[in-house]
Amino acid sequence: MKLGLIAGNGRFPFLLLDAARAQGFAVTVAAIREETDPEINHRAASDERITVHWLSLGELSRLIEVFHKEGVSMAVMAGQVKHKQIFSSIRPDWRLAKLLLNLRSRNTDMLLGAVAKVLGDEGIELISSTAFLEPLLAQEGILTERAPDEEERKNIDYGMSVAKAVAGFDIGQTVVVAAQACVAVEAMEGTDAAIERAGKLMQSLDEDDSAGPSTRIATPATTLERRLTVIKVAKPNQDMRFDVPVIGIRTVETMIRAGATCLSVEAGRTLLFDREAMLKRANQAGIAIVATHR
Repeated sequence: MKLGLIAGNGRFPFLLLDAARAQGFAVTVAAIREETDPEINHRAASDERITVHWLSLGELSRLIEVFHKEGVSMAVMAGQVKHKQIFSSIRPDWRLAKLLLNLRSRNTDMLLGAVAKVLGDEGIELISSTAFLEPLLAQEGILTERAPDEEERKNIDYGMSVAKAVAGFDIGQTVVVAAQACVAVEAMEGTDAAIERAGKLMQSLDEDDSAGPSTRIATPATTLERRLTVIKVAKPNQDMRFDVPVIGIRTVETMIRAGATCLSVEAGRTLLFDREAMLKRANQAGIAIVATHR
């Protein structure tokens, strides 16, 4: 059986490709020029049952033509496509232009849902992006050696309600919290950038505190706890065909640079990439990671 793979950026497409091949699928990869790692060509060169076709984000008609030509009736999306690309210089073909004109809004769910409907109308079923990677979904519980402390748990409880509200509007899926105050909310820039922004804000406070008496306002002897907690959630009605929450070692490295000490994700709805390396690095840095059902 043949599977179509619409490949975005990062390692997700490669993990899914390996899993699909292990289950005996031949795979036709629609590689997005603006996003997909060229390493995908090397995978195809070493496996005759993998074919790669490169196309632009704007070429929806060509995507359908490629899948029809290759005999693909089932496809999966894997890997992020940056939402900010809709404001780039990419020129949509007539089919995508028509789709965009008919959208009430251009958030991720609306846009990708419309693409999925077009594919479905053409006889190409878009299936869950976790279909081949269920073992990578986070299981409920403490994932690291250290559990969240009392302060971090308070941040998680507060941050979860904020993150769910934000995700419900399809704005982002991550918030960064300190002392039960929201420091950063993810938008089009993505999770890592939101964490980095929160870290820079905290760093700027430290710099203000270290300034000379003539350049700073006096601060009280006791201040609020400034440790950052990152909360990443699925959307309330998460469509598992696309935009599934993902964390990996890069998330942890970003947290370390930002000074974040705790990460909360949703069990059963978040993919963990490079799990062993990620948890090892988190343990080394004293970061707590927990997966919960909310």
